[in-house]
Amino acid sequence: MTAETVLVPGAREVRASLDESVADADACVVACPPHPQHRGHRGDKRLVAVADAVTAGGVDCLRIDYGDWDEGYGEREDVRNAVRWAADRYDRVGLFGFSFGGCLSILAAASVDVPVTAVSALAPADRLADDLDAVAALTDIDCPVQICYGERDDVVDWERIVERAEELGIETVRFGADHFFVGQHGKVADAVSEFLLREL
Repeated sequence: MTAETVLVPGAREVRASLDESVADADACVVACPPHPQHRGHRGDKRLVAVADAVTAGGVDCLRIDYGDWDEGYGEREDVRNAVRWAADRYDRVGLFGFSFGGCLSILAAASVDVPVTAVSALAPADRLADDLDAVAALTDIDCPVQICYGERDDVVDWERIVERAEELGIETVRFGADHFFVGQHGKVADAVSEFLLREL
């Protein structure tokens, strides 16, 4: 796997690492890191593990950093701009995010103006603000969605989003883990990449 730095077009300065698979990929996953005010960045171990797994399966991965902090609004646009960038270059685009990034992956998939083929959210926060509600956004997504969560997670309120996902027939994957999936990055990458590679 090789990685190159990409500047994502848009009004905000957004840098990303493009992990390229050995094949000439026709699909790409945009990967969204956890909360930037809690040291979330594109080098997050969970994002890198998923990137390694999808690139091994022939799908490229664009791991982004967000622009300046904007309470979720600018960050959602950062994700949408990254999806647009990928859609200009690939036939199919998937989304993956962890925690804050998991919420953003759902919000972006529900509102971006280009097609998204699949979304996987790991331990997503259920909302960032009243009008940035991932639970409500689930009904606006027109592609397969996967929600992965740790049953011992006490960092985000995951119960609402898992309950709504199950009501909608969305795939949910439970891990015997806390919010950070300590020692389980390989299992997480296997579950997420299996879903994304199947759908992409």
